[in-house]
Amino acid sequence: MAGLTLSRVGVFGGTFDPPHMAHLALAEEALHQLNLSQVLWMITPNPPHKRGVEITPFVLRLEMLKEALKDYARFEISTLEAELPPPQYAVETVRLLREKLPDSELFYLMGEDSLRDLPLWHQPAKLVSLLDGIGVLRRPEVVLDWEILETSLPGLREKVFFFNAPLLQIASHEIRQRISSGQPYRYMVPEGVARIIEQYHLYQFPGN
Repeated sequence: MAGLTLSRVGVFGGTFDPPHMAHLALAEEALHQLNLSQVLWMITPNPPHKRGVEITPFVLRLEMLKEALKDYARFEISTLEAELPPPQYAVETVRLLREKLPDSELFYLMGEDSLRDLPLWHQPAKLVSLLDGIGVLRRPEVVLDWEILETSLPGLREKVFFFNAPLLQIASHEIRQRISSGQPYRYMVPEGVARIIEQYHLYQFPGN
């Protein structure tokens, strides 16, 4: 994060196991439509909502993410959460980012389904208060109840900025399943990511 002094930073958190083309499309559209200076990809070592789920070692996920983003000047990787004790919650991550980037606007990126479930997150009101904006990818199948959201998190709506992205039917868990069952997946991930998957024989076994 050295030298990151930007006016509007998008924070894109995830396990990225593996990173795929839909991740890239989402981040690029957010960059453009929300007028972001940069997207900070926040790779999560031990997500609290995936306890008990087998996750590829952090170092290999980081290597895949570096390959996926190497040609994008306005995408940067942060390993900040790897420095925090588990579980790593978004509110703590954003609090630390606020300290490190006091002159930047912070926009947290999420899907519309995550916005719907935001009241269930850890300290959601504190998270919203720390953010300048929440960039929300529209999902046609999701119906929001703003009355419930605003009752739980007053002032939320004024911080939400919707954006659209190609609805690529790609998900990391589906890629893992395809690999473990011998189905094709090559054009769902960047070329460098596919090389690492093959080099380390990742996701070869059912249950990954």
